[in-house]
Amino acid sequence: MPRMTAARAAVEILKREGITNAFGVPGAAINPFYAALKAAGGIDHTLARHVEGASHMAEGYTRTNPGNIGVCIGTSGPAGTDMITGLYSATGDSIPILCITGQAPTAVIQKEDFQAVDIASIAKPVAKAATTVMEAAQVPGVFQQAFHLMRSGRPGPVLIDLPIDVQLTEIDFDPDLYEPLPAFKPAATRAQVEKAITLLNESERPLIVAGGGIINADASDLLLEFAELTGTPVIPTLMGWGIVPDDHELNAGMVGLQTSHRYGNANFLESDFVLGIGNRWANRHTGKLDLYTQGRKFVHVDIEPTQIGKIFAPDYGIASDAKAALELFVEVAKELKAAGKLPDRSDWAASTQERKAQLQRRTHFDNIPMKPQRVYEEMNKAFGPETRYVTTIGLSQIAGAQMLHVYKPRHWINCGQAGPLGWTIPAALGVAKADPETPVVALSGDYDFQFMIEELAVGAQHKIPYIHVLVNNAYLGLIRQAQRNLDINFQVNLEFENINSPELGVYGVDHVKVAEGLGCKAIRVTDPSELGAALEEAKKLAAEYRVPVVVEAILERITNISMAAAEIDKVNEWEEVATEPGHAPTAIKPLKV
Repeated sequence: MPRMTAARAAVEILKREGITNAFGVPGAAINPFYAALKAAGGIDHTLARHVEGASHMAEGYTRTNPGNIGVCIGTSGPAGTDMITGLYSATGDSIPILCITGQAPTAVIQKEDFQAVDIASIAKPVAKAATTVMEAAQVPGVFQQAFHLMRSGRPGPVLIDLPIDVQLTEIDFDPDLYEPLPAFKPAATRAQVEKAITLLNESERPLIVAGGGIINADASDLLLEFAELTGTPVIPTLMGWGIVPDDHELNAGMVGLQTSHRYGNANFLESDFVLGIGNRWANRHTGKLDLYTQGRKFVHVDIEPTQIGKIFAPDYGIASDAKAALELFVEVAKELKAAGKLPDRSDWAASTQERKAQLQRRTHFDNIPMKPQRVYEEMNKAFGPETRYVTTIGLSQIAGAQMLHVYKPRHWINCGQAGPLGWTIPAALGVAKADPETPVVALSGDYDFQFMIEELAVGAQHKIPYIHVLVNNAYLGLIRQAQRNLDINFQVNLEFENINSPELGVYGVDHVKVAEGLGCKAIRVTDPSELGAALEEAKKLAAEYRVPVVVEAILERITNISMAAAEIDKVNEWEEVATEPGHAPTAIKPLKV
């Protein structure tokens, strides 16, 4: 039997589990693992500037293509604690990433050694598993089990903590004999699917709520086929955006308190039946449950059995992987259609498109400083259906979800449940690393952008180009808007007069200088009529220099974006809505007055 260090065995397992890329920061306690990475070859490593950044790069990498698993590597102690936000984010959105940490020698783990921390105990609440491996011979089994867990059931992240002496210990291991464990995924039965379709057929105005679990299962084509067979309009959740193209005649818009369309909420409130697949009934989608559930029946399909009934009790629940379920949904629907037993939904579907043409928000404003709505209008013009958008949280994300257009799964890559500021830059780098051939456009407010701005240097160093649209009003905009309910405006303003950039007035941080100092290109725009040209120039700069390119739009200081406090029928439209076609020139459908 070949002998090698446990660290080398771990690297060989990564390769046989399909890992080709990793993100991380080396250090003393993980250096034996890095030595094995170098010696083994075959895994491209991207050096981050912050270990939290590396964890978000791994997330972005996973979210980009089916089957991807991002790997984040760091030294002991604070590197592990830096990864916690990435683990939490990945857990919340059912994203598998593998975090590997170095650890102090086993003999001193409980003796307050330098940077020795019980990272496994810290990580367990936000991971599917977290283990400190105390015996070198267990390393192959622990890594094998990690991949099995990440892929089985509801996907999610795993942390493996490797004491330095464990990494260096030689073990018997033959990589050529290694085999990944088969993943377990629950599958619906035909009887269950027939029951669900019976309930759907008994309704008059059904909808499908399509969640991120469909994207995770790589089942978007099946969902679209089922919707078309049955003529059922689809409401994508924020994490499921792109499952059905925005311009499809069965796309009924998004629903929610924040990231929703006016027509999406209106369509949902007219429905009498909802089939939820791969979704978790997130509170910012549902709002108050009594209104959301009133007058309609629900069927819920989810890979995690304990998710069914967790938020509210559906009329019927099915524990199943989305792809396994949808294969049966399509099979049964085809048989019913051939037998002439599917109701005609054409009038109901047409009514959802009528609302899409009538209920729109205004995006065209010529104001200087510019309104954020105009930024998204210009983005719609500049970036086509191939674009992958990446964003996390804030008014920028909320407005982007209301006004941008997405046409394919995995082309809206959003941290949904956790929403950590700073996520966007490293995640965009992970996305661009995973798919260098597809245009990547990130979207941030100024505070999200500043949280992990140092990661721009990673894009410059490793030649990872993408475009970052930065909307700057020198405010914590979402928190300021939320503080209105408390009648305060406290500790949310970021403005100051920058003595080195007086031309900015009170907008404070000179993002152009910072981005350029980190090796990137940057363009500042103050006139909305110049924004389109700036976005085109950004494309050219990214292609020429192969670095991230920042396009900063200087916004009016105060803008309130449409949202509701608690109920989806009470969205506050702060700006005037579209009343003529010129108000929303990039809307999916021309405004019908």
